Amino acid sequence: MCDMDLLPKPLSGKISLLITGSSQQHPQWAANNGDGWITYPRDVDAQQTAVTQWRASITSEDTLSRPVMQSLYVDLEDDPNVGPVPIHLGFRSGINALKKYLESLENIGVNHVALNLRFNRAGTESTIKQLADELLPYFPSSERPPCSFSAASTSTR
Repeated sequence: MCDMDLLPKPLSGKISLLITGSSQQHPQWAANNGDGWITYPRDVDAQQTAVTQWRASITSEDTLSRPVMQSLYVDLEDDPNVGPVPIHLGFRSGINALKKYLESLENIGVNHVALNLRFNRAGTESTIKQLADELLPYFPSSERPPCSFSAASTSTR
């Protein structure tokens, strides 16, 4: 076995293990060995069933401290009222349909959603600004004030 070092050092003394999907493991193993679960997008009813089953599989007392996360590809339309149209692992819609979907996920116990703009047809910078201005205020963190975005603060690589 080789000596390894990790930098920066974890602040909690432990590195969290987030299980992605089922990771080819029995659901009971994933629930009891993971510190959280990253899952894929589903319709809200199916996601609620999956989240409920995952949380029910956790045998320790810290069920609520284990977050459920989900990825979501989005392609925002200019018209805020356009309904969702499926795309790979997500949907194309106006900002209002995205907000409604995220509210539904919040209501069923999904703690975090990673929005992926890979298929977004609008400019990335303008889309991030739109998300910051029109979406994030509805989902403030309990630990910090809502985000603000300044186009001048972005950098490109």
